[in-house]
Amino acid sequence: MDPRHTLYRTLDKLTVDPDTDTNMTDADAQPASSGVTPEGIERKLREGLGAVYVEIADLSGGCGQMYEAIIVSPQFTKKTTLARHRLVNTTLKEEIAAIHAWTPKCHTPEEWEKKKPQ
Repeated sequence: MDPRHTLYRTLDKLTVDPDTDTNMTDADAQPASSGVTPEGIERKLREGLGAVYVEIADLSGGCGQMYEAIIVSPQFTKKTTLARHRLVNTTLKEEIAAIHAWTPKCHTPEEWEKKKPQ
C-alpha cells in the first residue's frame, strides 16, 4: 500500500479539541524581533567605516526585519557602488544575516554635501 494513502486516512480523522484555547492574542500576532536595532547598526557603521553621517530607517513596522540606510563615509571615495555595498555588508555581516531586507545608500562626504536635503 502507498504510504500516502495511510496519511490521507489519518488526516480524515483529525479533530479539534474544544477545550484547547485557539484564540490568538495581540502578542501572538507580533512578528519575532531580529534583535537588530538601528542604534546597533549605526554604531557598527561609525566604528567600522568611520561614517560621518548615518541615517537608519526601520521599514518593518518595528520588528527589526527591514532597514534602509544612508551612510556617508570617506572610505567610499574612489569606490564603485558595488564596492561600497560590499564594504558595508562586510561590516554588518552578522546583522544582515539576522534581518530580511537591507538597502544601503552609500555616499562620500562630498557627494552627500551636494545631495543632502537643505
